[in-house]
Amino acid sequence: MKTVAKKKLYEGMFLVDSALAGANWDGVIASITRILERAGAEIVSIKKWDERKLAYTINGKTRGTYILTYFNVDGGKVRDIEKAVQLSEQIMRVLILNAERMTKEDIEKETPADKAEKEKDKRKEDTEEEDEDIDIERTDDENEDEDEQDWEDTDDSEEDELDKAMEGLEQEHSKRNPSDDIDQADEQEQ
Repeated sequence: MKTVAKKKLYEGMFLVDSALAGANWDGVIASITRILERAGAEIVSIKKWDERKLAYTINGKTRGTYILTYFNVDGGKVRDIEKAVQLSEQIMRVLILNAERMTKEDIEKETPADKAEKEKDKRKEDTEEEDEDIDIERTDDENEDEDEQDWEDTDDSEEDELDKAMEGLEQEHSKRNPSDDIDQADEQEQ
């Protein structure tokens, strides 16, 4: 009589070189997937957890990208997965923990990499909105400059008219005899 091993849920945290992950993300994910499938694991979830500075150098690397996986596998195959990681040139380390008590919500929980991506997208949207506001302000400033130019043109023509009127008054005044003004003032007082 054969005993059928029951597959349990496990959490695996794989550590890879950040430069490799950035250059060949699909290749890294394919490598992890291949290792898990060879051990007979059913992958539930696989996603980037975060990129961090390492506490100490590993294989001459100072930064690493953590990839979080959840998979169902027979408990006896966990050792095979760890051994395959040790032989892999792409994966620097792995930590596998029993995750039987994890809920679906826990598995789907947002990772630090997801949060960073959302913040990046939000900053990008904010920057685009600020650029639009700046363009609107520029348009408003251009309109104000045009309005000021219109006022300056209007002011110049009005000033010309006032200057002409003042010149006319001065000419009239200069034609008049100043003694006439004194005589007129005396007559008004009497």
